[in-house]
Amino acid sequence: MLDISFYTANDQPPSTVEVAKDFLLWLSESDFYKIGKSITRKIQIEGEEEKLPLVQLGKGNRKKLRAFLLEAITQESDAMLTQLGDSPSKKEYQDATYRLRKLHELRKCVENEKYQYLQRV
Repeated sequence: MLDISFYTANDQPPSTVEVAKDFLLWLSESDFYKIGKSITRKIQIEGEEEKLPLVQLGKGNRKKLRAFLLEAITQESDAMLTQLGDSPSKKEYQDATYRLRKLHELRKCVENEKYQYLQRV
């Protein structure tokens, strides 16, 4: 598993979304990685100063990331409903909904304005 992390500007614990390697590869080839620019910044994390490559979640980047995620959620929902059919097994359901669940986790963090920075792996 790999992490996509969201940080506050005031030393609160980050929120981390753990994602599978193939999901991250899919994201890296999408607009998700084209929005905003990672810049090495000093940030306080649990009392310690760290230098991390972060994308600032200002209004523009936040709005673009949210729009991307909402569009991806819509497309993934449609694909998932087509793929699942009428009576999927539990495993089929979990596999088919993985991307959708992770996209929603990312969307919630992007929409939460307490997070000012995004760290993409």
